Amino acid sequence: MIPPTAPASAARTVRPPGPLVIEIEGVTKLYKMGTEIVHALRGVALNIHRNEYLAIMGPSGSGKSTLMNMLGCLDTPTAGRYEFNGKNVAHMSDNELAEIRNREIGFVFQTFNLLPRSNALHNVELPLIYAGVARHDRVERARQALTNVNLGDRLHHRPNELSGGQRQRVAIARALVNRPSIILADEPTGNLDSKTGEEIMALFEQLYEQGNTIIVVTHEEDIARHARRIVRLRDGLIEHDGPASTPTH
Repeated sequence: MIPPTAPASAARTVRPPGPLVIEIEGVTKLYKMGTEIVHALRGVALNIHRNEYLAIMGPSGSGKSTLMNMLGCLDTPTAGRYEFNGKNVAHMSDNELAEIRNREIGFVFQTFNLLPRSNALHNVELPLIYAGVARHDRVERARQALTNVNLGDRLHHRPNELSGGQRQRVAIARALVNRPSIILADEPTGNLDSKTGEEIMALFEQLYEQGNTIIVVTHEEDIARHARRIVRLRDGLIEHDGPASTPTH
């Protein structure tokens, strides 16, 4: 089980990088806005390995959200190459992309994206239902995923019966339940107060130490510094890619 918080003085684990999971080379993305062509990404190159804990940052209009959608296989490049676990995303059908999103990528969103009329257990089960997992197995896996984020006593609570932090933990359990290659978190603390946000980042720290590959998209410096590597975008290009500094407490 994951402790609810991590001690501020704990040494930061830096796990050795594993095999390449994401390889992006020369990726551009163009959008047509009326008569205007918007260059959201301008030849981005980026490699991400298993065992990494990465933050992607950038001001509004930097291409940060476009890159996140690309990484999550929610969008495809206009030009360039994106390979996920050695497979070229541009050559995949819609069904293959949907399968990647369900089985290989665990999404965590700022707005939680939980079904309001379903309890925590059913919300976490959803990816397993789409994956065709038998009912007994998926209930057990969903139960274990919720226990792992300290919500074993909230299985039958609906989202409106949970705090913001608990709702985000349900979303994290849902992201983990299919044992994905990466966890992709979009502003995961954006709707939380600072104390609850720190608890969620402590949870990501534990997940990283347990072997998960984590990509956090954020505009907040203090959140990004929890990662081990920060990629900064500006005007559709990577401006900086390097180690993160230790967060202050």
